[in-house]
Amino acid sequence: MEILDGKKVSNDIKDEIAVEVTKMKANGEKVPHLAAVLVGDNGASLTYVNSKVKSCEKIGFDSTLVKLPDTISEEDLLKEIDALNNNEDIDGFIVQLPLPKHIDEENVLLAVHPDKDVDGFHPTNFGRMALEMPSFIPATPFGIMELLKRYEIETSGKNTVVIGRSHIVGRPISILMSQKGAAGDSTVTLTHSRTKDLENICKSADIIVSALGVPNFVKAPMVKDGAVIIDVGITRVKDETAKRGYRIVGDVDYDNVAPKCSYITPVPGGVGPMTIAMLLKNTLLSRERRKNA
Repeated sequence: MEILDGKKVSNDIKDEIAVEVTKMKANGEKVPHLAAVLVGDNGASLTYVNSKVKSCEKIGFDSTLVKLPDTISEEDLLKEIDALNNNEDIDGFIVQLPLPKHIDEENVLLAVHPDKDVDGFHPTNFGRMALEMPSFIPATPFGIMELLKRYEIETSGKNTVVIGRSHIVGRPISILMSQKGAAGDSTVTLTHSRTKDLENICKSADIIVSALGVPNFVKAPMVKDGAVIIDVGITRVKDETAKRGYRIVGDVDYDNVAPKCSYITPVPGGVGPMTIAMLLKNTLLSRERRKNA
């Protein structure tokens, strides 16, 4: 069993991006600029956004944090997004989710210009991805694909089962792994809450990607020997013995499943770090496209 070390690979990617940024500076070029919009004081969101800002600083990107109160109206939030769309200094930006209940997330994500949508959530980018055209790929699926490529995991002709059909992870990774090319050419089954006989479907899988958000959902009897396990789930579970009062748990019953696997991602330290790395990669791609436009 080999661990798919997302922390190491993400640091490798950041180092590679930092080299590109150094070249840009040496040539007198503008460096990539990533902005993040944070509405309210959600602790997890604030931690996540701060880690993105720190990553930008580490690799030489410019970064901007637009912090707004949770009482902001949807109309005023859309005005903030429009300002970022029209700010030529910003190469890409994200709107951190979740948003307050009085704001329609779909309206907000649709308002982000596709050319600055480095999260890859806009329908234009999703459609271009599905048609194998240049696009911004959602950061988490992008990170999974990069892990598979860098560890040279054979996916061609393999049976892949994706658990969860969200637009952010499940659906896009099912499309990407079925496409032609590296980390693709897989036969993909997309499963969800209405899927019948899920355990037996998983037993036939060479690769399982679980993006359900249910702690320890994937048990050892669901996994065949030698399978590759990609655990996308990240759930805070109360634990009074832990310093923070909680621990992070994935979708996979790691201790019992890991011994059966050929490769497995840990939680934390697997897919999570890759998400931020690929967001930075998308921002670099945006800067290059804007430079060449």
